[in-house]
Amino acid sequence: MSLYIRDDEVDALARQLQSAIKAPTKTEAVRIALKRELERTNAVLPLRERIKKFQDAARALGPRDPNFDMKKFMDEGWGEPDVP
Repeated sequence: MSLYIRDDEVDALARQLQSAIKAPTKTEAVRIALKRELERTNAVLPLRERIKKFQDAARALGPRDPNFDMKKFMDEGWGEPDVP
């Protein structure tokens, strides 16, 4: 079965891709592009799952210290003198 694309822009893109990847046919170029896009899409974790990974890691660190002074910590890290 041959590939017939009715949209001129899509046809031009398929021909450009065929030329760029040196595919023997426009159909093969489209097949390769579709497979790559599906692989790329399936490889990306949904945002909810990516956030959950970080939330779980933060939870594993333990409870938050209410007496922790971030400014003092950062100043010490940069060698800044303790300024009240």
